[in-house]
Amino acid sequence: MATRDPWLDNAKMGLIVLVVVGHMLALLPEDGPGGQLYDFVYLWHMPAFVFLSGYLSRGFGYGAARLWQLVTMLLVPYVVFEGALAWFRINVGHERVDQVWTDPHFPMWYLLALVAWRLVTPLFRSMGAGLAVAVAVALCVAGGFLQGSWMWWMDAPRILGFLPFFVLGLKATPEALEWLRGRFPVLLGVVVLGVLAVLAAHLPEWTERAHLYYRPYELLEQPVAGAMVTRVLLLAVGAAGALAWLALVPRVEGWFTRMGAATMVVYLFHGFAVKELEFLGFVEWARDRPWLGLAAAVGSGVAIALVLAAPPVRRVLTKVVDPFDVAHRRVREAVHLTTVVQQQETVHPAERVSAGR
Repeated sequence: MATRDPWLDNAKMGLIVLVVVGHMLALLPEDGPGGQLYDFVYLWHMPAFVFLSGYLSRGFGYGAARLWQLVTMLLVPYVVFEGALAWFRINVGHERVDQVWTDPHFPMWYLLALVAWRLVTPLFRSMGAGLAVAVAVALCVAGGFLQGSWMWWMDAPRILGFLPFFVLGLKATPEALEWLRGRFPVLLGVVVLGVLAVLAAHLPEWTERAHLYYRPYELLEQPVAGAMVTRVLLLAVGAAGALAWLALVPRVEGWFTRMGAATMVVYLFHGFAVKELEFLGFVEWARDRPWLGLAAAVGSGVAIALVLAAPPVRRVLTKVVDPFDVAHRRVREAVHLTTVVQQQETVHPAERVSAGR
């Protein structure tokens, strides 16, 4: 029986906490301390998240079971939760929502991205590592030229923008990642994240925040040639930050590790909590309290993630996140019970008497 890798679960849980914290930091003023922390986190945490998604997708193929999983585990939750979040914004926050399902909400784009990335996984897996990364980078850079409705349809520019990190993870091997276990990689990881902190503190001096979302070039203030160079630079920065994070992730197992299986629950439900805090006036409250607002945003983000990943909460919400799994499990249990009953009925009466002695 295969066992879960505590390092992967620690990495996944840590990153999903940062996803929630990042969305809370987005509610703070961009020019305050919360904005600088936001820029630091977004330089590397989504690249790391995408890298792990690629690493865990190495076995994906075009078999019926795998394609069905894309439908039940990604597309169905996207349709349900994208619609639910739109309903929540309209009826609870009294906001106007112009597009649903074609222009994903802030958490939901990643589900569509996973579908797209996994569908091209066998193609990239058939290439050599160098060629695969080169093609992914070329598609990333080309994605900046999308114009018109393509700029928003299914968040296509962002899907192409983060593709190189997925391909890097796809081409990574357990043996290659084993190198990150040493003391030198840990020290190097601290140095790399320190450099990224300095870059984030001076982000407006060398790029603009929109670059972190891999927006089309025509939406940026930078000339196209400069924007292309900046995009490639951010790919290198993101990859370095992702590896630095993985080098620092502990490999010991504990209560935090066991929450790593709940990343999908946290991802799908945290948007409602973030929007509710926004509706309650968190943005206005934090505007005049830069440091207190920063502490509240970070604390709230961590608390939301840990509560959603807590076993009692996770057991309930998983039934909503993956109802097909619950149905399949009940069908398997019913089939197994029927088989057992049929086997018992076919046993000779004398054997049943003998077995009862």
